[in-house]
Amino acid sequence: LLLIFGLLFTTFGNVRDGLLVFTGVPFALTGGVFFLWARGIPFSISAAVGFIAVSGVAVLNGLVMISAIRKRLEDGMATSAAVIEGAMERVRPVLMTALVASLGFIPMAFGTGTGAEVQRPLATVVIGGLITATVLTLLVLPALCGLVLKRSDQAKPEPEPEPLPQA
Repeated sequence: LLLIFGLLFTTFGNVRDGLLVFTGVPFALTGGVFFLWARGIPFSISAAVGFIAVSGVAVLNGLVMISAIRKRLEDGMATSAAVIEGAMERVRPVLMTALVASLGFIPMAFGTGTGAEVQRPLATVVIGGLITATVLTLLVLPALCGLVLKRSDQAKPEPEPEPLPQA
């Protein structure tokens, strides 16, 4: 987890955006734990590998969302408009990433053949984690981003007006 946060910090160059993207990891882990519990599957090494994989996808989706929002802010858009437009633009890529990964793991989650006892925990964690991480990325992350950015905008001092040229 520290390595993931370190990479996010180097990507964005600030702690604020790194923490915003990193919020997807706890939600992904929570979904994975819940689905393991709901299916009655004990924690195992393959489940731990699933937690690593789902953390990566959650961070990737958050990175896609925050990058779109930051691009609009750099273009001079107002904070609320940048958050709304950035989030709306990235709905399809985030959903497609999560759906492809989740649907690909369904056969593993319900398999009964040879090796299913190893595959089932990994697939369960990935599917459950992606469901909660996707909901976070599409609904909670833009709202949280809007709150954090508005708060940082309010903390910035007003720029001083330039003096008028003397005639």
